[in-house]
Amino acid sequence: MNTYTERLKNGIITENPTFVMMLGMCPTLAVTSSAMNGLGMGLTTTAVLVLSNAFISLLRKVIPDKVRIPAFIVVVASFVTIIQLLLQAFLQDLNNALGVYIPLIVVNCIILGRAESYASKNPVLPSIFDGLGMGLGFTVGLTLIGICREVLGSGAIFGFEFIPADFHITFFVLAPGAFLVLACLTALQNKLKLPSATNVPGGDSGMACGGNCAQCTGASCVANKGIIEAERAAQKAAQAQKAKEAAAKAKAAKEAAAKKAEKGE
Repeated sequence: MNTYTERLKNGIITENPTFVMMLGMCPTLAVTSSAMNGLGMGLTTTAVLVLSNAFISLLRKVIPDKVRIPAFIVVVASFVTIIQLLLQAFLQDLNNALGVYIPLIVVNCIILGRAESYASKNPVLPSIFDGLGMGLGFTVGLTLIGICREVLGSGAIFGFEFIPADFHITFFVLAPGAFLVLACLTALQNKLKLPSATNVPGGDSGMACGGNCAQCTGASCVANKGIIEAERAAQKAAQAQKAKEAAAKAKAAKEAAAKKAEKGE
């Protein structure tokens, strides 16, 4: 699999920002009252991701390390302003629907995270595909949540109503409905054992809490980091001790065999 395909797969499936990494929850819960809003927010974020990743990658050897975060924010804010002006000029309805969440893209942890972890360390083309993959993954997540909420709450998909008004559940287009839909989709994801940052069979040694949500008692994560690190250190020490004992036994057996051979002579 080449780098570009891998970047797309990583953003859409492996590290999907919404369902795997659980990032950008503010716009995810706030603007997904309809599928169109979710799609519009996702594509807007995708455009900012691609442009900012490309520009930051171009300047990765120019931006001083000490001011990289402020520089990244300036770059992202510039592109967000451009995108917002374009929406105001050509897509006023979408701009009005998304409202304040368009400027808030500047502080979206997905964008700053990709700028810091990937674009600032890699060439332009892979960075563009990384931003595109993450943006499309975010778009898919928002659109799916928007479809579920719109179907249940308004009896429609992308504005086309197909369920009579008597059967609409208005709760789902309100703020609490967003939490419930996200919880149900995440529960389905866990049930199907799909990949997730917190759904790792047997636990993930790279996570502070171990990553085994099935065995979580609700008191895991950072609070248990010290305990888990101590357990890992103890396991390593035990393995080292076993290896040392095995080496000592092998040496003793070799010496005994040598002495036996000498007596035999």
